[in-house]
Amino acid sequence: PLDVFRGDGGEATDGTVEHWHWINKEVGPGGRSSVSGRKVAVFGPTGFLGRYVAGELGQNGTKCYFANRGCELETRHLKVQFDLGMCKFVFYSPRERDSMAEVIADSDVVINLIGKYYETKTLVSNPNGYFPPILRKTNYSFTEAHVDIPRTIAELCTEMQVDNLIHLSSLAAKDGATSEWARSKFEGEMAVREAYPWATILRPAQLFGPEDRLLNWFAGVAGKVPFIPVIDDGQALLQPVYMSDVAECIRKIVDEPDKFEGKTIDCFGGQDFTYKEIAEFVMDITKQGKSVVGVPKDIMKLIATFTQVLPAPVLTRDQVELWSGDYAAQPEDFYKSQVGNDKILTMSDLGVEATPIEKIAFSYLHRYREGGHFVMNKGYHSEIQ
Repeated sequence: PLDVFRGDGGEATDGTVEHWHWINKEVGPGGRSSVSGRKVAVFGPTGFLGRYVAGELGQNGTKCYFANRGCELETRHLKVQFDLGMCKFVFYSPRERDSMAEVIADSDVVINLIGKYYETKTLVSNPNGYFPPILRKTNYSFTEAHVDIPRTIAELCTEMQVDNLIHLSSLAAKDGATSEWARSKFEGEMAVREAYPWATILRPAQLFGPEDRLLNWFAGVAGKVPFIPVIDDGQALLQPVYMSDVAECIRKIVDEPDKFEGKTIDCFGGQDFTYKEIAEFVMDITKQGKSVVGVPKDIMKLIATFTQVLPAPVLTRDQVELWSGDYAAQPEDFYKSQVGNDKILTMSDLGVEATPIEKIAFSYLHRYREGGHFVMNKGYHSEIQ
């Protein structure tokens, strides 16, 4: 048996028994191979942002319970971000309250990252036995993913007396928004606030990073069609934020959760762009040589009517609604002029500086270049032949 530090000045040889006591104490100088003493439950860890949140928590010595509703192989990439024994995967179903309680267990902080950019569908037999024999049925709707599940998590946090809850919403979340996705995000915020009033709400702008659905969307579409379509004239504004910056904000909140109880934090990039400018920026990197063309919103929605029935649709009608309006933060003066405890915070209040999109985009967009990025270097290929 291995000697395990108990955290209270003593030692024990029963590693299997005392290990859990050990990780519940703050041990080490901080960072890798240290123990923060916090236990965090994460819902939605396998999503785009989830893996980066896991990385931030892992390098800070945080014990994590990851909610897993599928095959264990879908979460194995998260293990390498933690020291041995510092992460645990708990199977659950979003429609089974008791299984969600098992994920939360004895956590100090719960993080909800669950979200979906389109309503997933599944094939079912026609219950009436008529034609067609197979029907498409909504599996998880926006309301269930963004409102019902967050409400259940918040209610469980209240019932189980969890110290803190961090809920991920969106800058686009508005009451009465034309996008059902944005409306459901707003309704989810309200549901969480009602069930757990002291929750911390993060509202990021559109995320960019290696697996994003923003810059990769334009580059991917450019490889399939003769031009890059933007809705109407592409003048709607957005302020993309680097996913690692948002993950760092979440880690800082986990480090000092009491400090941010009941707060709303807007996360956005340091510069705003139009969708047309973003498309041209992507073309400047990828050298795909496609023109950016404005397409009327009604035509884009008509196209989306057909594309949204595909698995992992490249475009949906609701996405057209979302991208046809501004997806940006309030003016800077708005945040500076706020007073009182209910003021909305920004990343700068957490000491996180927004990473410029120009600094990151090339690292994952150059793969769309025909021949790779070395093709731009004159004489490179001729020298190696």
